[in-house]
Amino acid sequence: MRLLLDTHIAIWAIVDDPRLTARGRELIADPGNEVFVSVASLWEIAIKFGLARNGRAEMPVSALRAHEFFLMAGYRILNLAAAHALAIEGLPPLHGDPFDRILVAQALTEPARLLTHDTRVAAYSESVILV
Repeated sequence: MRLLLDTHIAIWAIVDDPRLTARGRELIADPGNEVFVSVASLWEIAIKFGLARNGRAEMPVSALRAHEFFLMAGYRILNLAAAHALAIEGLPPLHGDPFDRILVAQALTEPARLLTHDTRVAAYSESVILV
């Protein structure tokens, strides 16, 4: 199965955060699954890490370090394509976060199963896996 990790799931996986459920860990660790992290997640991490330096947000690692950890973990990086951006137009307005919306669009376009802990993101499609 092709899995696209929501940003928080990807971060939780590389820092071994206890909020990552056993099911999430199993899916990510399953050698039969192909695990992807979006460039959009790297962008989100970079923004939030930069804000954290000013004491306004929380992000445990920089985008550069996260990218290194993702690659070491064997995750593949999913680039953004025009088709992903265009797919956003067809999404219902269930969630206002642009990073989450592009991840949903990428998962539906590729196709891949999006792993998330966000119930609002999970409402987009039955192909989203809530962990």
